[in-house]
Amino acid sequence: MELNILTLCYLIASVTFIVGLKMLSNPASARKGNLVAAAGMTIAIFGTIFLYEEEGVKLGNYAWIFGGLVIGAVVGTLAAKKVKMTAMPEMVSLFNGMGGACAMLISIVEFNHLVHAGPATQQKDLLVKLSEFLSSNAPAAYTVSPELSFKLKIVGIVLGLLIGSVSFAGSMVAWGKLSGKVKDRSFPGQNILNLVLLAIAIGACVYLVVKPEHNLVIYVILALALLYGVLFVMPIGGADMPVVISLLNSFTGVAAACGGFLYDNKVMLTGGILVGAAGTLLTILMCKAMNRSLKNVLIGSFGGGNSAAAGSGSKEQGSYKEISLSDAAMVMSYANKVIIVPGYGLAVAQAQHACHELEKILNEKGVEVTYAIHPVAGRMPGHMNVLLAEADVPYEKLQEMEQANDEFKTTDVVLILGANDVVNPAAKNDPSSPIYGMPILEVEQAKTVIVNKRSMKPGYAGIENDLFFQPKTSMLFGDAKKVLQDLCAEVKAI
Repeated sequence: MELNILTLCYLIASVTFIVGLKMLSNPASARKGNLVAAAGMTIAIFGTIFLYEEEGVKLGNYAWIFGGLVIGAVVGTLAAKKVKMTAMPEMVSLFNGMGGACAMLISIVEFNHLVHAGPATQQKDLLVKLSEFLSSNAPAAYTVSPELSFKLKIVGIVLGLLIGSVSFAGSMVAWGKLSGKVKDRSFPGQNILNLVLLAIAIGACVYLVVKPEHNLVIYVILALALLYGVLFVMPIGGADMPVVISLLNSFTGVAAACGGFLYDNKVMLTGGILVGAAGTLLTILMCKAMNRSLKNVLIGSFGGGNSAAAGSGSKEQGSYKEISLSDAAMVMSYANKVIIVPGYGLAVAQAQHACHELEKILNEKGVEVTYAIHPVAGRMPGHMNVLLAEADVPYEKLQEMEQANDEFKTTDVVLILGANDVVNPAAKNDPSSPIYGMPILEVEQAKTVIVNKRSMKPGYAGIENDLFFQPKTSMLFGDAKKVLQDLCAEVKAI
């Protein structure tokens, strides 16, 4: 009976994961989607703790289990409450790395349990029990031998170890790069070294499956995977980071699915598959948006990089012109159509509410105001959507890149708030640029472009933006929140 209830708990949890994932596709329902999925995970966790049993024996060790739950809940709650929206990508990378570390440790522990279960007779008994379980739950035609069952367990372990370790190491490097603690690093032949490391690691995995008695090989796989994870992410920079975050997220999901296979835990398997599939699809979409090859992502051969960035932007740009607050307010007040392009500068200043206020004031004056959202604006996919949804900006006012690019030709004013690389024309006309080939918001097609930045400092990719020096572009320097608040006052006074 308890087993049936546990199965029902897992079913409910799996459904909530799917529903929550679906709700995350819309900024208006994303918050509820997180709550729905979290509720499902809570049901699965407590169902496993109290209802799971093996050969009539429950888990026990409740002190350790609830001790871990309390510590994790306290740390997670404090982190979520204290983190600023600008630091959300770093926190996502950090938590994603913890998921990879969990899968990595599970693989090591389960390998030791499986291979070092004791004398050969005990190990044989373990295989027989596993075979009996599989045989009792499958038609006769699909039963497997104890030896094959053992090999399948080893396969799940090495896959979880390899993928989890890469996810952990890569996510830690991504966290360091996003927080400014780690710089882009690359060296000649790094792509080849990455491929060699990956090939050796896969070869070691195959060897361990064939000869599991050589148990020290698992630590060789661990070392190779961690090194590959570091070298894989280290050279990647600039606007390519959202792609990496999505890919590492998919790795963590696949590693979790391997853990679900090891423990025969259906909800863990389902959740891991969903995360892995969603992360993979998002990675493909990000690669398409960035005009990047997924193959190059896997070997770490793309990204800003120091050398690339140094070679671009070395040319003389000329001069730029500034615009006053009153003039900017006048231009926007008498425009028919205004498109706002939010970027990381908006997030840094926490200016989303002031931006929405300016939008409403312009609307009252008969100005059509919409937002152009680049798929990789900010530091992670959907960063700008989350910020604007937090300020209650109507979802229908958010335009995807393709739609916005069609609208710029008929737009009177484009107001850029802290965006840089995603509006840089070098992506279209400078083959030497590290962002060349990346689809951008073609804001230069508008009649007037106003750019709000703190300074002329280059963006995340480390290159100059030709847009800032074009005749139709005017610079409005200052903190985005303060500038927008002052603009609101000026527009009201007109």
